[in-house]
Amino acid sequence: MSATDKSISESPTGEYEHEPVPAAARRSLLSVSAVWAGFPMCLGNAVFGGLIVYNQGMMRGFWAILLGNLLLFGYVGTLSWIAGNSGRNFSLQTEAAFGRRGRAVVVGFLATVVIGWFSYQVGLTGTTLQSVFGWNPLWGGLLGAVVYIVITALGIRALSVIGMIGMPLFLVMAGVALYFGLDKGGQSLSHALSYSGAGHGLGFWACVGIVIAGFADSGTMTADFTRWAKDGRSGVVAAASAFPFANTIAFLIGGLVVAIGGADDPASNGGAFLGLLTGHGGLMTGLAVLFVLANLGSVAAHCLYNGAVGWSGLTPLRMRTLAVLLGTVGAFVALTGIWSHIVNWLQLLGVIVPPIGAVLIVGQVLSKRVKPLVVAGVQPIAFAAWAIGALAAAIAHYQLPGSVDAVVGFVVGALVQAGLTFARTVPAAASAEPAVEIAAA
Repeated sequence: MSATDKSISESPTGEYEHEPVPAAARRSLLSVSAVWAGFPMCLGNAVFGGLIVYNQGMMRGFWAILLGNLLLFGYVGTLSWIAGNSGRNFSLQTEAAFGRRGRAVVVGFLATVVIGWFSYQVGLTGTTLQSVFGWNPLWGGLLGAVVYIVITALGIRALSVIGMIGMPLFLVMAGVALYFGLDKGGQSLSHALSYSGAGHGLGFWACVGIVIAGFADSGTMTADFTRWAKDGRSGVVAAASAFPFANTIAFLIGGLVVAIGGADDPASNGGAFLGLLTGHGGLMTGLAVLFVLANLGSVAAHCLYNGAVGWSGLTPLRMRTLAVLLGTVGAFVALTGIWSHIVNWLQLLGVIVPPIGAVLIVGQVLSKRVKPLVVAGVQPIAFAAWAIGALAAAIAHYQLPGSVDAVVGFVVGALVQAGLTFARTVPAAASAEPAVEIAAA
């Protein structure tokens, strides 16, 4: 471990929940990249990749997956550049864009949404272990929750380590699954490229939207991870390790599983390939168990970390304490079975969340040129841009099914934020005050 990385554990503030990460505590590019790249390379994305290819075919599915990831890179990369330069986490970024009091709404919303994703991974752990090994899903989910909470409580260093373990493990196990899938489906990889699809429920742009919506929340909260980068450029490179690279690979592996005929029920389960790894002896079964816990654990720990850092920014509590508290709540939600409905509102995240990112980006850029209007600790222009952007995305979702909701919401939110800000036309240099603050009555 380098001296830079050692300083993190020696810091009195641990995870720097309430202040920017200082230069001396920043981590190496490899470490931060491992944090991000280990996040999307997961079983869940293989499922979604299989659904896309099942509906679009292999080649059209590939272009939908790649386009969605390139759009994610532009979005997450920009936010990561800001985070790497400033060292500020998502909560601190949001304070600059939405106001000291206004950030509570935004941070509380997203920090709660990602706990829902934590619950989803816990529930998926239980049902996966049940379907493959016959374990009781409650005990399997509980085991997963304990492991994932412990990983999260260890902090950013643990997320980096599990990413370094999870990425190669995913690639190896996916390769083994494809080998067995080729034998099961009786198809070749070259034949898979000509797979034309069998479903008709998802259009091309809806598939692009699914790719974006899958990381609309944690992608917007990328600063929690990339604030540890040494500078803005390193933050962008770390984000690129996930989008387009790791995320595209995970989606395409699921697509290949479907294209070679290795999926049991591609219309519902997409490219889920864990079943291909069972029935081949005790060693393979043991590796499959390790794979499930490491893979789902990486996603769960990242989501719980986002939630714990977010809520710690709104309270005096530290990340580790909140990781235990929120993880316990998330586990309870998972064990009640509510988690199984979370995918139903995946596309809703693509409507509501991207305008937040637009406000974060445009608001912070323009704040250097124009004083933001602050009313009782709230920046009303930011909330107007979020609301109008989300409304535009919702209209596009219901009235323009061929559009990508997330892109519509982001563009409209950015335009409203910039338009309303410049409409005030108050140069920042005109006053020594950082903002126009209107006290509450």
